[in-house]
Amino acid sequence: MSALRQVQVTFDCAEPERLARFWCEVLGYVVPPPNGFATWDDFTRAQPPEQRDAWCACADPSGVGPRLFFQRVPEGKAVKNRVHLDVRVGTGLVGEERLAALDAERARLVPLGAVHVQTLYDGDDACIPMLDIEGNEFCID
Repeated sequence: MSALRQVQVTFDCAEPERLARFWCEVLGYVVPPPNGFATWDDFTRAQPPEQRDAWCACADPSGVGPRLFFQRVPEGKAVKNRVHLDVRVGTGLVGEERLAALDAERARLVPLGAVHVQTLYDGDDACIPMLDIEGNEFCID
């Protein structure tokens, strides 16, 4: 009998709520209030001052995608991520049609604070490496 497993992706960051809300915009996720609280404000008021704004989480409202968890850490990002998210918007598309779909997503994310690193395109396949608002790498794929 196999065990049911769920995956949560955790980000170390400086501003957990700000980064969570960025990823909500990217993925169509929501920031539900913590268990036992009606709102995030209620939760924050219940925390000791040193623990306020220490973490935030967002979830896929359909329940299909993994939960994203953001935890405040004192140190800044120093090196390239060993793991990154791919935002899959071009699945099944090839050539100019794929590039156009990826480029449209890039254009949507840049005003949210994402940084376009480069566009990789070989005439058939494409990928657009990006940075989120805290410099974490991700790709539009």
